[in-house]
Amino acid sequence: GAPITELNRGLSTFEKELQADDLAAMRVEVAIVSFGNGVKVEQDFVSAHQFVASPLQANGRTPMGEAIHHALDMLRQRKDVYKQHGVPYYRPWIFLITDGEPTDEWRTAAQRVQQEEADKAVAFFAVGVQKANMNTLAQMASRQPLRLNGLNFRDMFVWLSQSLTSVSHSQVGAQVPLQPPAGWSVIE
Repeated sequence: GAPITELNRGLSTFEKELQADDLAAMRVEVAIVSFGNGVKVEQDFVSAHQFVASPLQANGRTPMGEAIHHALDMLRQRKDVYKQHGVPYYRPWIFLITDGEPTDEWRTAAQRVQQEEADKAVAFFAVGVQKANMNTLAQMASRQPLRLNGLNFRDMFVWLSQSLTSVSHSQVGAQVPLQPPAGWSVIE
């Protein structure tokens, strides 16, 4: 349907926007975990210049809790590799996009996200699309969830790529002010 088509167009925009900046293309890494009808790593970590936005497909169930645990595990493993090689790294981001409600146990994943954010180990952003349960998303992290304005994935991914580009141009550990998510989101 229209939502998944627009999401895929947005991902293509994200790919092009990140690759347009040489430093971001080298410093930003992207991984994609989908969670429709089971958790699947659609894209393991690659640098932005290697990232190719493969089309995602919409499916029924929404095992969001399992997907969040999986994403956090992937991040921990990635950070461990960096630590083993003495490579400094930026605080990773998880950008959760959903149009549904979790169909699995999600509260332990939410607690884990909250702890990871409190420890400054991850920055977690939740975006609800259409009929997403915003109350559930609000319980997942310290940052207020945003509702996508219609199907404006393109502008959301432009904002995300610009934000990641800004971070990639900063010093590791520095706080970088982000532009407000104007135009593509609604705070409820």
